Amino acid sequence: MSNSSKNINTVIAASLLAIGIASAGYFISETLYKSRVAINTAVVKGLAERKVQADKAFWSIEYTVTGDKQSDIAKLYKDSESDQGKIITLLNQSGFSAQEIKPGVVNYFKREFRDENQKLVDEQHVLVGEIEVQTSKVLLVSEGRAKLNTLIAQGLDLQNNAPTYHFTKLNQIKPAMLKEATTNARLAANEFATNAGVKVGGIRSAIQGGFVIRDVGQNYGDTQKIDKNVRVVTNVTFLLTD
Repeated sequence: MSNSSKNINTVIAASLLAIGIASAGYFISETLYKSRVAINTAVVKGLAERKVQADKAFWSIEYTVTGDKQSDIAKLYKDSESDQGKIITLLNQSGFSAQEIKPGVVNYFKREFRDENQKLVDEQHVLVGEIEVQTSKVLLVSEGRAKLNTLIAQGLDLQNNAPTYHFTKLNQIKPAMLKEATTNARLAANEFATNAGVKVGGIRSAIQGGFVIRDVGQNYGDTQKIDKNVRVVTNVTFLLTD
């Protein structure tokens, strides 16, 4: 092999070695950097919970009147109007204002009964009305529902639907809950740091979880009970110092 070829091979080998060393240095440096970041931070979760009461309730009452003849329809509307008046009066007496009581439309249905030859043998005319209560007096709802039984005892055909309860003031407690969650996260970080022989510094980053509202004692559902739990979890990354 000529000296010229040997020199070229030597240069190529040296260049490859230099590139290898440089690459190795980069990966070592990168590994050490990442390792240093991992060692000098602590990622912890902070939890905050509140017990609250619903501040809005929605409750609907359906009332039905029926008749067997076409000629009964006019009387049915009068009966339906009378039933509506009795329900509204009872709701007023239970503590609900006119603004909280919202009468809806009255729907008409006709039911036909036929024999095996499709001959009409009977018919029924039905009026169904609805009254909705939208109130912030959530504690009065159960009392009002109980009082409706007196109207049922008088012969009114009522459907006393289950109310739904809602907590609508989440924005009022969000700041305090997030502060509490962050404080609890720092307490957890301090415990970790004490065991590791380091100190907790500032916050490097934080991720806020979603606020979750649940009925007390339930893992899902948030409209059936007045009492509710509000929960939020934050993920906070703290810097650690020697």
